[in-house]
Amino acid sequence: MDALPPIADPFAITTLEQLAEHYDPPRELVLKKVIPRLEPKAMAFIAASPFAVLATVGPEGCHATPRGDAPGFIVPLDDRTLALPDRRGNNRLDALRDIIANPAVALLFLVPGAGEALRVNGTARITADPALRERFTEQGKVPATVVLVTVREAYMQCAKAVMRSKLWGERARPAAVPSMGELIAAHTGGAVDPASYDVEAPQRLLDTMY
Repeated sequence: MDALPPIADPFAITTLEQLAEHYDPPRELVLKKVIPRLEPKAMAFIAASPFAVLATVGPEGCHATPRGDAPGFIVPLDDRTLALPDRRGNNRLDALRDIIANPAVALLFLVPGAGEALRVNGTARITADPALRERFTEQGKVPATVVLVTVREAYMQCAKAVMRSKLWGERARPAAVPSMGELIAAHTGGAVDPASYDVEAPQRLLDTMY
């Protein structure tokens, strides 16, 4: 990939120290909510998600590819492994080519009606295991391959982006989706009371939206 020509910007931020000058430090809770594996609340969020974005990077640069199917189409095989069937597409195979070159991946799970997103980072490999592919048969079609993601970290992203975009409009939150308070409590070992957190969260999000 050809490098872009340099841009003269007197306000360019090129160091971590310069970056820190423009932002407040994150709250302790934000740092504590990262978990090294999937616990039941995170799995419940994934089970309710019909859509995810798979981010990869390879020799040609970065790719973010949409993945979607019926809720729960990405399946936790255990608390450290996610199985993602590669459904029929255009056969560019951007993400799969990237994974072969560089196994680092990220997944962003969304649930229509829920403001929060679940972020999962880890490493991936591709398998053509017949039994695993057969498990993901849909409408008589078996996926060509299955991507197996080894979870390195997972954490909940707050609802601000979805709220600002009004992405779901007036769509109701599915009852089976864990609340933001429940997710944070599960991911921090009970650092917050879920009920209290959920009562206070809407106003706090509005107060810090911009």
